[in-house]
Amino acid sequence: MSDPSGRALILIIAFGIEAVLAYPAAMFRAIGHPVSWIGALIAALDSALNRPDYSFAVRRAAGVATVMLLLAGSLGAGVVLETVARAIPYFGFAIAVLVVATLVAIGDLDKHVRAVSEALGAEGVDGGRRSIAKIVGRDPDTLDEAAVCRAAIESLAENASDGVTAPSLWFLVGGLPGMIAYKAINTADSMIGHMSERHRAFGWAAARLDDLVNLPASRLTGLMFVAVAAMVPGASAPSAWRAYRRDARQHRSPNAGWPEAAMAGALGLRLAGPRIYGGVLVDDHWVGDGRVEATAQDIDRALVIYRLAFAGALLIVAALGLLVAWLRG
Repeated sequence: MSDPSGRALILIIAFGIEAVLAYPAAMFRAIGHPVSWIGALIAALDSALNRPDYSFAVRRAAGVATVMLLLAGSLGAGVVLETVARAIPYFGFAIAVLVVATLVAIGDLDKHVRAVSEALGAEGVDGGRRSIAKIVGRDPDTLDEAAVCRAAIESLAENASDGVTAPSLWFLVGGLPGMIAYKAINTADSMIGHMSERHRAFGWAAARLDDLVNLPASRLTGLMFVAVAAMVPGASAPSAWRAYRRDARQHRSPNAGWPEAAMAGALGLRLAGPRIYGGVLVDDHWVGDGRVEATAQDIDRALVIYRLAFAGALLIVAALGLLVAWLRG
């Protein structure tokens, strides 16, 4: 698996498996998911080390130690898995494929976002609210139909980067150790990296490291959306490029703005903007300069852009893998 062409093949097969099967619900009920295992460890460390009676400096140092422990454990687990996989011909290749398929979410993300569009069509705004509540943290009762649609499209764009592009990129660069370490960092950020009073100090290291490791994938995902917008009826590549360049840095997240801005421009929408989390208004900048009134049809068009973007990316990965194999052979 140290061979780039081998990693490319593993990634392509894993994408196909996950796109069709996602992560089986029965398996999740039985054994959980690797991300939930990582999350349980983070929760335990948060409970043990992030004590309210500790000073700000001590809690920040404990957060740094937590991230270092997560990195050591995840890199170690990746090295063990790769060592085992190399030692078992053929079966080891299958192990690698299954691990990678477990840690990318291309099909799972598609399924959850598609469910919002389907719920809106079948049950109206109440169904859309119930469906969107499964994938975003904002208060669903405050959302009208257009806001439900925008939330679904924003979730698709942002999670395309950190749920699909980033783990794939880190696998191609660093194999299973790189991919598992990325998932550990990203999970830590989602759990302790926010700016609540409890996690302002303890989650600082997780948030900063997550910003760093997601930087290349977020820019790349946005560019993928710009490129395929030219092939999707009703979408605009020039508008996507304009929003990508102009608005991405306006977003409160240093990374989420890039794919969100590109998607907003492609669809002729405005995304992000003011929204409510836990009863608190987050007054974010808008990205894109189009309509606010998003529709279920916009969700469906966003899904087409998403699917074509990753289909094209896989073709490029396959071509590069074949080129490397040819040059070496």
